[in-house]
Amino acid sequence: MLLEDLQVVLKVAELRSITAAATHLDMSTPRASTALKRVEEALNAELFIRTTRQLRLSSAGERYIPHCEQALLTLEQGRQLISSDLAIVDGELRIAAASDLGRNLVRRWLNEFMDAYPGLSVRLNLSDSNVDLFRDSIDIAIRYIRPGSLNDANLYGFKICNVSNLLCASPCYLDKYGMPEHPCDLPAHNGLLYELYDIANDVWTFTKEGMVDKIKMTSNRVANDGDLVRQWCVDGKGLAIKSCLEISTDLLSGDLVGVMPEFKPSSTELWLLFPSRQLITPAARLLREKIKKECTDILIQLIDEGILDESVLDR
Repeated sequence: MLLEDLQVVLKVAELRSITAAATHLDMSTPRASTALKRVEEALNAELFIRTTRQLRLSSAGERYIPHCEQALLTLEQGRQLISSDLAIVDGELRIAAASDLGRNLVRRWLNEFMDAYPGLSVRLNLSDSNVDLFRDSIDIAIRYIRPGSLNDANLYGFKICNVSNLLCASPCYLDKYGMPEHPCDLPAHNGLLYELYDIANDVWTFTKEGMVDKIKMTSNRVANDGDLVRQWCVDGKGLAIKSCLEISTDLLSGDLVGVMPEFKPSSTELWLLFPSRQLITPAARLLREKIKKECTDILIQLIDEGILDESVLDR
């Protein structure tokens, strides 16, 4: 039995004529008749009752035709799904990302992605505040989320990876001011603070073996831009708590080093969020896989250098 045979059966059932079905399907009548016979032989049942004047469904045919229709519909849906995945990826993607992540990682990933799919265009919104995906007409938000805190039923999300936050400083800062060994040493150092909604993150929380330390930091530099905080840290102006992704290049080059790695700031997760299932297009799915691979590669590099432990990876 061939797929074409089932199409013949459905058309014969619709038109009540093998000749009419063959004409509609652009094949010879003997070929259509042979196709029908193959199906009946495979089923060991007659699907049609033939008379000299007409052709009508048998009771077996009446039971079989709905299943035949559903089978062909399912196969067509599968074909369309594969076809859409292989289709030309084009159009505009409106993406929102945090400033540091967007400038230093997402920018590069998008360049590579658009080189592979030149029909794409991108509108990138960089902001450390959470944009409104509906109001701001965003297709995809690349967002840090605390574990277990995604509770917006209107959004569709895909977790990319776990993200460790790290206390970090430049070697020149540590040479000048010394390496803190315990959170209680931090008030003697300058904290580079990130500000969101006019509130400076000046209380840093660390966990070690279930014990929690909360430290109030002093600072002469506060910014509402995460990338600026990172640059100040590279410049040797103080200590900062940053996402391991955002400072991965600085860590691997030695421009920044982890400080008190046994005392861990709270961790987070990186997610791709969509305001609608309809926006999870072939381009969006391909970009999701691209970002997931890039993030995993970064985490593995940091693990290989002893900067992170393997627990950060989802296994």
